[in-house]
Amino acid sequence: MKHNLTKDLIEFSETKLKRPISNKRRLIEILGVVLTALGKFIFMDYLDWRLFYVVFATTLWILYIIFRYKVEKGVIRYWGFRTDNFKYALKLMVPFATISVMLFLGIGHYQNTINITWHILPLLITYPIWGSMQQFLIIGLIAGNLNDLKNRKLSKGFIIFITALLFSVVHFPSIWLMIGTFALALFYGYMYLKVKNIYVMGVFHGWLGALFYYTVVNKDPFQEVFLKFLN
Repeated sequence: MKHNLTKDLIEFSETKLKRPISNKRRLIEILGVVLTALGKFIFMDYLDWRLFYVVFATTLWILYIIFRYKVEKGVIRYWGFRTDNFKYALKLMVPFATISVMLFLGIGHYQNTINITWHILPLLITYPIWGSMQQFLIIGLIAGNLNDLKNRKLSKGFIIFITALLFSVVHFPSIWLMIGTFALALFYGYMYLKVKNIYVMGVFHGWLGALFYYTVVNKDPFQEVFLKFLN
């Protein structure tokens, strides 16, 4: 009984949905994520509309989540927006996060790039929201849909690698961000296919990402985005 309960907390397969997800919808969702990623290069990198892009993309995908929820309520849990396995996901995440923080501080100390100011505080609050959206899009819709495609079974290792590669390329041209997000997505892809929980992944994505900027990358996103917008 305990084994079955634990397994149910970890898994929530498509078979539990009232309306199975077709391959066509899965491929359309993947295409939507790819187009969103391309939009990053146009609106964030070329036009420098960082805040506009983040707000617009987040709003657009939230509307899609709401639409899908109205059609099939179980799809939310299927995607990983769930709390029943929160402790289990947290247990998997903490060791990885602890090692990551130690690496950030070590690299930052070596480079002399540690510049943690009060600016990190607003990011620790707001960045998990964007982090959750990124995890839903890149890990949930890319890795999740590729893993559950009907009659086109791909190995989990290949799915995790492709997802991590895409996540890394999206963060071009920053080499440190590309390296960091590739490593992050390798673990997150493995974790997502093992235990779907967008909340835990999103929160730690936001916290680790914020710390990464102020220790390794030597950038101040709060200054570049929020203060620049206000000024």
